[in-house]
Amino acid sequence: MSDTWLTTLITDTPQAGFELAITLSRRAVKYTQPDEEARKRLRPVYSQDADSLIAVSQVVAINFQTIAAANNYWRK
Repeated sequence: MSDTWLTTLITDTPQAGFELAITLSRRAVKYTQPDEEARKRLRPVYSQDADSLIAVSQVVAINFQTIAAANNYWRK
């Protein structure tokens, strides 16, 4: 994947920042597993596994921390 899609971490609102965190997380999965069919095969497995869902939430939270720091959300 060589397309440039992330030009800034600055967002207008915390909600937009959270949505960017989700996008970052989803893109990381695509970079890690570029085979769409493999991702489709695995989705039913992890979508029913509590540990996998918690891990996904943790990744999004870490990405949101980065975006929040870039935007000084806690200072607004």
